[in-house]
Amino acid sequence: METNNPTDTIPVTRLCTHYQTDTHFFELLQDYGLITLIQVEQTPSIQVDRIKEVERWIHLHYDLNINMEGLDAIAHLLHRMEHLQSELSRAQSRLRDFEGI
Repeated sequence: METNNPTDTIPVTRLCTHYQTDTHFFELLQDYGLITLIQVEQTPSIQVDRIKEVERWIHLHYDLNINMEGLDAIAHLLHRMEHLQSELSRAQSRLRDFEGI
């Protein structure tokens, strides 16, 4: 865990109150590599720009009852899908360049 600017982060305890969850959930997310907790003045926190991602994990886990292993699998599939989409975009760009010649 690293130290970051406190204005760019939200304490995990505040998120737990807002989303009605516990700190252990966030620790598990970090253990599985799904989020990164940052220490701000010795308080575990999350970067503000990662809140949408955290909300996704909360929804999948609590609303759809997907366990941590399932969340990990989903994260892997999403990452793979993004990689394949990037490859497809590069191939389409190369094809357009080839057709233009």
